[in-house]
Amino acid sequence: MSNSVYIRPIALAGSPQSEEGEAIRLAGGMVYASRFAVIVREGGKVVSRVRCGVAEMPEVLGALPDELGVEGEAQWANLTLAHPPLELGARTVRMDQPQVVGILNVTPDSFSDGGAFMDDPEAMREQAAAMCEGGAAMIDIGGESTRPSAKEVWEGDEIARVVPAIEAVSAMGAAISIDTRKVGVMEAALQAGAHVVNDVSALRHDPRSLAFVADRGVPVILMHAPGDGPNPHEGGDYANVVLDVFDALKERRDVALEAGIAARNILLDPGIGFGKTLAENLALINALPLFHALGHPLMLGASRKRMIGALSNEAPVHERLGGSIALAVKGMEAGYQLLRVHDVAETVQARNVWRGLRDAALTDFGELPT
Repeated sequence: MSNSVYIRPIALAGSPQSEEGEAIRLAGGMVYASRFAVIVREGGKVVSRVRCGVAEMPEVLGALPDELGVEGEAQWANLTLAHPPLELGARTVRMDQPQVVGILNVTPDSFSDGGAFMDDPEAMREQAAAMCEGGAAMIDIGGESTRPSAKEVWEGDEIARVVPAIEAVSAMGAAISIDTRKVGVMEAALQAGAHVVNDVSALRHDPRSLAFVADRGVPVILMHAPGDGPNPHEGGDYANVVLDVFDALKERRDVALEAGIAARNILLDPGIGFGKTLAENLALINALPLFHALGHPLMLGASRKRMIGALSNEAPVHERLGGSIALAVKGMEAGYQLLRVHDVAETVQARNVWRGLRDAALTDFGELPT
């Protein structure tokens, strides 16, 4: 295992003036970072951790060995890299602020809705319309449950589930992502009106998927999950979950680039809840800003996840709104561009209040000397 470096933001600021200019704007968004940890691993083991501010960063990076210094400089540039908007059919989804992505599952065994939208097309359409009206920037449609112990779905069945939903949502004028691991489903979904591929296996499950996505030139969300077989939760064994997930996403990003997928079309997701313990999920949530160093827009999918129940006296799925909002706000605070949620209107309201606070902070000069 080679040596590696990581630049992790460890102090966030409400505005650049609160740090008198000693803060960087994360990913061109509404979050600012003023302190950082520059971490070096050798053979998978952390061997150094240097804390510094913006002014000290050039000196800290200059002290690294040549190869690590080059990577450190790239990550430092990535942390401030502003991302262009996603042009999805007639919809434009800006990446300079948090956007809410609504989850629409058309499966019989979804952990969140138990199949309510698969057998009742009218209920499915009403749910999609409510999410659009509630402010969803995109609807993520899936026809295969990826919860632990879920059985893999035959490609034909998955297509039969998602295509009618995509056609219905497309008629509403919504931007759509297809949540699938299979090229046949990706192809049918894009033909039906989907715009984005969202693959929990990061294009590992289907060996045809890298070439397919590259050929189609569509945006793709690469999520971290330890397993690339039927069960994406298998094989979660981490020396350091935060840095291991970072390395895994970096590796998949590089593979995607080598396959011809344009950098502007790659989005990343740390995969909360997939093959990770409660402690590992919490560690990832607390380290969310680190992943901006990879240089791509980021998605957080923590809505109604098992970790919320584990921290809330085993609250059932439909009683996890408070925890879901808390995690979504954590994603906003970390500068994440896409928040994948079940409760769209409530999350949009939380986002709007959060944005109001951010806007006020940017125009608040009361602490500066007159």
